[in-house]
Amino acid sequence: MNRASLKRSKILHMALMGTSDPSGEAEASHEKPFVLRALQIALVVSLYWVTSISMVFLNKYLLDSPSLQLDTPIFVTFYQCLVTALLCKGLSSLATCCPGTMDFPTLRLDLRVARSILPLSVVFIGMITFNNLCLKYVGVAFYNVGRSLTTVFNVLLSYLLLKQTTSFYALLTCTIIIGGFWLGVDQEGAEGTLSWMGTLFGVLASLCVSLNAIYTKKVLPAVDGSIWRLTFYNNVNACVLFLPLLLLLGELPALYNFPQLGSAHFWGMMTLGGLFGFAIGYVTGLQIKFTSPLTHNVSGTAKACAQTVLAVLYYEETKSFLWWMSNMMVLGGSSAYTWVRGWEMKKIQEEPRPKEDEKSNVEV
Repeated sequence: MNRASLKRSKILHMALMGTSDPSGEAEASHEKPFVLRALQIALVVSLYWVTSISMVFLNKYLLDSPSLQLDTPIFVTFYQCLVTALLCKGLSSLATCCPGTMDFPTLRLDLRVARSILPLSVVFIGMITFNNLCLKYVGVAFYNVGRSLTTVFNVLLSYLLLKQTTSFYALLTCTIIIGGFWLGVDQEGAEGTLSWMGTLFGVLASLCVSLNAIYTKKVLPAVDGSIWRLTFYNNVNACVLFLPLLLLLGELPALYNFPQLGSAHFWGMMTLGGLFGFAIGYVTGLQIKFTSPLTHNVSGTAKACAQTVLAVLYYEETKSFLWWMSNMMVLGGSSAYTWVRGWEMKKIQEEPRPKEDEKSNVEV
């Protein structure tokens, strides 16, 4: 169990730091034939794309569908957290009752651990809530651009909180991302589809995503480096913290008066949204495991591009050349940042270190 937890911790660390595990990749490549490994990678990447894109379109339906007319974004987010927490507990119980069937840690609610994770949970609530609020007020096509400042906040917060400097080339890619963001906002305004509220929520979501990565590294030791334990505690804390928000924002009366409250279709779609929310964490870790953090970031950028095209086609929208240019600037800048960071980390790893025999000769 400890080895599995350490392995998950290592995968998360590589994802946050933008480095890969060459030893693990080399070992895996020697163990399996190339064709089988290529097929596995294709299946995992496809699973990540389908899960992520489906979750975005489903959440858009739940948050802003004319046919559904449900104006309770906090309750939708709360229910998805509840489903995720119950799934984690269910899988943990299944792994305990049937050992060997799956690799899942034992989950027991420890109030001391829950309190130690509380600061991260607050950031986590902000991240998922602002993500859903952004999606509620902006179109799926603009959703990627609206939340595109995560990389910029990563650089800014790394300097302010961790005192880590960033290279000139990485800063240049951030400038491209910012330019694409402002061009996208300008073009949305020119087309009369801009929502300043949705754009603000997108910026706040980007900030919370960056803070979430930083705080995750700090609290992982409290859950023995287990991503699933962290997911469980985060979602349990979120469910508790969402309850007063539901009362303060008046969503419970709105939910009580909702015409489709007793509809099986409505609860089925809500539960499916929770399942996708749970699955995205799993398939993200799976994609990193079978490829590398660098490949995962490139795949995420390509997925965002495909998602934008699908949204424009599905909603039958017409976009200008400059609107598409803003998307290309955001996606290109994000890809360039990923490549620059990967190149810099590889360069650091390949730097020669002083040899032990040279040190001993100097001492003699």
